[in-house]
Parts: sequence; structure tokens; C-alpha cells
Amino acid sequence: MNFKTIEWKGDYIRILDQRRLPHEVHYLVCKDALSIERAIKKMAIRGAPAIGVAAAMGIALAAKKTRTKNIELFRRKFDEICFRLGEARPTAINLSWAINRMKDVLKKESFNIEEIKVRLEEEALKIYEEDIKTNKKIGEYGKDLIPDGVGILTHCNAGALATAGYGTALGVIYAAWQQGKRFHVYVDETRPLLQGARLTAWELKQAKIPLSIITDNMAGWLIKNKKINLIIVGADRIAKNGDTANKIGTYSLAVLANFHRIPFYVAAPSSTFDLKMGCGENIPIEERSEDEVTHIGRKRIIPQGIKVYNPAFDVTPHDLIDAIITEKGIIRKPFKKYLKSFEIA
Repeated sequence: MNFKTIEWKGDYIRILDQRRLPHEVHYLVCKDALSIERAIKKMAIRGAPAIGVAAAMGIALAAKKTRTKNIELFRRKFDEICFRLGEARPTAINLSWAINRMKDVLKKESFNIEEIKVRLEEEALKIYEEDIKTNKKIGEYGKDLIPDGVGILTHCNAGALATAGYGTALGVIYAAWQQGKRFHVYVDETRPLLQGARLTAWELKQAKIPLSIITDNMAGWLIKNKKINLIIVGADRIAKNGDTANKIGTYSLAVLANFHRIPFYVAAPSSTFDLKMGCGENIPIEERSEDEVTHIGRKRIIPQGIKVYNPAFDVTPHDLIDAIITEKGIIRKPFKKYLKSFEIA
């Protein structure tokens, strides 16, 4: 990829503003953790792995710019930043996973404040680098699930833009393409924020992979007419039994895949698993502003005074998923039984 989703620049963090894509490549300069919090909340950076990386870098930057020599005051400020970043997007478990890794650094009582700052920066960069390596491993495992000559449907954006680089669901597609397989990708537009039409299409075009944009309600007809032969998506949280939270509309696609008997795959790093959650019923589902539904860009498209319901995610039951592709291998049904012996980071 000839772009970077997020970069650590020492005294600031540079973020590719995904709200402006595909029309403009614009980078935000975030000089403090609160700028990172806003970028996450406002969807300038999005995708479960990417916001985990952003939070880790935001914490490291806040610590680096803290001037106090009082360790207790330092800890209080650290905890406040961790809390605020953790509340920015509630569904994606990668966010709290990354924050907990940063908290673990502070638990080492032998460090002084300056040592802690160095260790926090090292940990944030480690999380960033690990994510890219993880995505490439997901691609390597998943590429064998992509036959030559098929039509593939993907939903939302689970590519380099949703991660530190390369991607999860799109990482599998990239790896299969690099292997020499040839296929056509159908990209759901992904209402209401059009992450498929704006972001996934932008990525695939750069990679010179053939694609077509479809509206979210076209998928069933294309599957019936054999244009789509498999579906692969990312994930924001996966429960212990395999129930998977992902962008709203994923559940509908899983139902269609099950009815038409085509494979439905989820690609996600092990940091997306929430093994403390037995099933998907209790996964928190973020509800976002009604403006995302009432407007496209700055133009209002529905009458005034009408109520809007805007859940950002849905949960796909595990029995509708054929396999989950991770950096540690491919998990197949029954997921709960397999996960007992599956090493999760």
C-alpha cells in the first residue's frame, strides 16, 4: 500500500482522515490524546485494529507530554486518558485490548516516570508493528479459501485503512491475488457511512483488483444468479462461542449465504476475541448519530421530524459462520470446542 493509516511521529501522531476519502487524501496532525479521541469518535480513523493502535499511540503521546514528576499525579492522568479513549467506541474489543496492554506497562513499579514514558512508546510501536505482521499472517492462512475465478463479496472496509496496514478480510483477498488467483470483488456500499463504496473501493482500485460496487440490498439477487460465490468480512468483537459483531448488515449477508449455501468467512486477529463473553447477546452495540442516516454528505435526504434508529453493528450467530481466519490459523466449527485449545493473545 502506498499510504499509511496511522504514523507515530515522535511529538505528534499523523492519521489519514478517512472521512475525506476517496476525494481527498488528507492527514490529521494529532498533538495530544484528546485529538486521538475525537478522531476515533468522529470516524476519521476507524476499524477495530486501527483504533486499538490509535489508542495505544494516544496514551504514549499523552504520557510523553506529561510534565509532572509526581508518580501518583502521573498515574491519575494516565488513568483518565485510558478511560476516555476506552469510551470512544464501545463495540470493538481491540480498543480495550490495546489499552490494557498499555496499562500493563504502568504496573511495573520499578520504573520511574521517564522510564515509563519510554516503555509506553515502545509498547505502542510494538502494537503497531504486530498488527501489520498479524494481518499478513491472516492473509497467508486465508488465501487458500479463495478459489480461482470466483466472485467475492465483502462488506464495509476491513483493509489497510481499518488496520495498521494490509488488512484482515481484504488482507486475505490481497494474499490470494498475489498468489496469482484471479477473481472479481463485489463491494457493498455499506450504508449509512459508505465505507465500502468510499474506502474498500479506493483500496482495491489502488491494488488493481477488479471490483464492482453494489448497493446493500443487491447481494441476495447476485448470489442467486451465481455472481457471488463466497463472502468474507472483518469483525469488531468475537465471543467465545464464535458469535461475531461486525458492521451493520453483516448478519443479513450471513443469512443469505446460509440460505444459498455459499461460504461465509470472518477474518480477524486474535485480539478481536472476547473470551470472557460466552455469546454475542451481551456485546455492546454502539448507536450513532441520526445525522449519518438523514444526510449523505451535507445533503439531507429524508423529511424533517422523522425518528431514526442507527445501530452501527449487528451480531452474526456462530452457526452461520463457516470459518474464522486468524493469524494463528483457521478456526472451524464447532468454534467453542476448538477455542478451548486455541491460543489467544
